[in-house]
Amino acid sequence: MKVSLTYVSQTLAPAAPPVVETVPAVAMAGRGLRLSYDKRTVVDGAQIELRSGAVTALLGPNGSGKSTLLRSLARLHRPDAGTVTLADGDTPGAEGADALALHPKDFARRVTLLSQSHPTPSGVTVRDVVAYGRHPYRGRFRSGDPDGPRAVAHAMDVTGVAEMAERGVDELSGGELQRVWLATCLAQDTGVLLLDEPTTYLDLRYQVELLDLVRDLATEHGVAVGVVLHDLNQAAAVADHVVVLHRGEVRASGPAAQVLTGELLTEVYGIRVDVTTHPDTGRTRCEAVGRHDARA
Repeated sequence: MKVSLTYVSQTLAPAAPPVVETVPAVAMAGRGLRLSYDKRTVVDGAQIELRSGAVTALLGPNGSGKSTLLRSLARLHRPDAGTVTLADGDTPGAEGADALALHPKDFARRVTLLSQSHPTPSGVTVRDVVAYGRHPYRGRFRSGDPDGPRAVAHAMDVTGVAEMAERGVDELSGGELQRVWLATCLAQDTGVLLLDEPTTYLDLRYQVELLDLVRDLATEHGVAVGVVLHDLNQAAAVADHVVVLHRGEVRASGPAAQVLTGELLTEVYGIRVDVTTHPDTGRTRCEAVGRHDARA
């Protein structure tokens, strides 16, 4: 008996190219920073990177050095040791510029800071205040800034304050005023945005809206964001990367899900902190446990 064998030729589809995760380029970095007040060291050996299109949250208890570290990046606190560098504009990802050596206007075109508090000016409109952000681009007598009107209009639109452009800033609520100051930072049109406790004194709605906006600036506009926060859950929600400071040292740095552990937070904050994962969102949740938490 003859057995007839039939061979079927099969053309294999080409293998899919490997998925390569792109790591955002470093926009600003602090290396080996030692910071002090009156010869008392408050931050020692700190390392931090801010990446384009990503949010980095600085966390830690009061007095841990997080705001001082942020201020050093903004050139408001000169380090005793270490370096602050900015990416080379001609070579993405390369740390080419000594931030401390730049001319103030050059630095202000690349980095802006939203500090914890501002005086409330009187007799000026929202548009006027937002236009303050264009100062680094102007020559004498407010001249030489052809992109100014576009930048101001864009900043007001993104932050949702365009409808109140002609209102006096002394008429605004705290949440509205905070958005105006953020618009002023955005009008500065920088690649790095630093925020020092931006949700302080804001009610819940404005806290959420402001952090949503911060997230949008990184995701949609490629801004490198460094933000000091007290709320661990807000940090887990908005940040790509967290830096935990304790007694002037960086204790941990990395993605929130990896860094925010109950063991670390309990040690750093001096109170029991339970860390769980939300069953629906997969987001890290942190809860400090007090003496009365178990009561009905």
